[in-house]
Amino acid sequence: MKTFYRLLGVAFIAITTTNFVWFALTYWAYLTTKSVISTSVMAGVYLVAAALSSNWFGSIVDRYKKKHAMIGSSLATLLLFTSGLVLFYLSTEADFATVTSLRFWIFVLILLPGVIAGGIYSIAISTLVAFLVPEDRRDRANGLFGTVMGISFTITSVASGLALAFAGMPFVLFTAIIFTLFSALMLWLIPVPEETTFNPVQGNLRKMDIKGTIEVIKAIPGLFALIFFTTFNNFLGGVFVALMDAYGLSLVTVQVWGLLYGILSLGFILGGFYITKKGLGGNPVRNLFRINIILWAVCIFFPIQPSIVLLAAGVLIYMFFVPFVEAIEQTIFQKVVPKERLGRVFGFAYSIELAASPLTAFFIGPIAQFVFIPFMTTGRGVELIGSWFGVGAGRGIALVFILTGFIGLIVTLSVMHLQPYKLLAARYNEPANLEDEGKEK
Repeated sequence: MKTFYRLLGVAFIAITTTNFVWFALTYWAYLTTKSVISTSVMAGVYLVAAALSSNWFGSIVDRYKKKHAMIGSSLATLLLFTSGLVLFYLSTEADFATVTSLRFWIFVLILLPGVIAGGIYSIAISTLVAFLVPEDRRDRANGLFGTVMGISFTITSVASGLALAFAGMPFVLFTAIIFTLFSALMLWLIPVPEETTFNPVQGNLRKMDIKGTIEVIKAIPGLFALIFFTTFNNFLGGVFVALMDAYGLSLVTVQVWGLLYGILSLGFILGGFYITKKGLGGNPVRNLFRINIILWAVCIFFPIQPSIVLLAAGVLIYMFFVPFVEAIEQTIFQKVVPKERLGRVFGFAYSIELAASPLTAFFIGPIAQFVFIPFMTTGRGVELIGSWFGVGAGRGIALVFILTGFIGLIVTLSVMHLQPYKLLAARYNEPANLEDEGKEK
């Protein structure tokens, strides 16, 4: 476990550094161009690139030593961030002033792959849990990883804005270069007892072998069902990604909402700490559905009235339980997936699941703007439920949340007793000596 803790510390530095740059770049892009088009396009490109790269990153993690994959990730990030800093110093302020500036987009597209490359750390650490951590402690290790990621998010969301405001983009990149170099050096000094699990006779190093990964997933009863269920949840979760800020700002000022959201994000850390101490229980598949029932119930009740207290309580509960969902999926993968395929299965699952939220976020905004908000401001909703539910744009968004919660709750209750999930639970509870069965032959 000592090796895992040291790797987790390095991963924390590396992932915090790349997120630090991405947050700062997003803020800088808007402040420089004064255009929301720049930030929205950047967000879309980032999410698409993260989803598309996950399969490739998973194959890298499987084919090479995980330590070397992470060092390679840091070196790629180091090169790209350094290139971005050089370009910034060779440019003038006017070169970045508009969203149509070619140099602006070249700068963004240099830094973006450097940020995306950090994704290898998430897949590699999740995979290494299966190699370095005893089976009965993996759920706690996954909870600790979730805690570290929660702390990273909290730090970067604050530090990036302060660094950009007081020192500017060159300071952001120079700091990121120093910490990226530091994390690579620290990682190089950590001895990691691992063997490459890829057999070069049976596959091509240049191929991601998505077909083979799908065959492995199909061979494990219920695993595809788990991935699809998580993807469906992310699909619905995109509603909250797209509309939560707008709903919060309908209740309080931007200063209050920004501070409050930062405080509530500590729920993510608390959830991870709980898992680290208590674990996930003996039947993670069953607990996954129970937690989703809680999450969707919260989504139904917190918007029932225009109250910042209800919103804060709902978001805190939601944040607390999200690490459980992620840790459960990781723990199941680590138990039932052959280790030589684990990185690619993680990458495949991430690629599908990451693609879900952007799809929803893309179309739910116009639906809320042109259907639900008018319904609760000047439409029939004012007469039907306005007397007790409230009226206005915020109430239209609240109605979207409630309907989404009902859909999620109904689907969860409908599928939780289906045969694939029972088979997956049974596979998970098989003795440990069976977990390596089904490896590539």
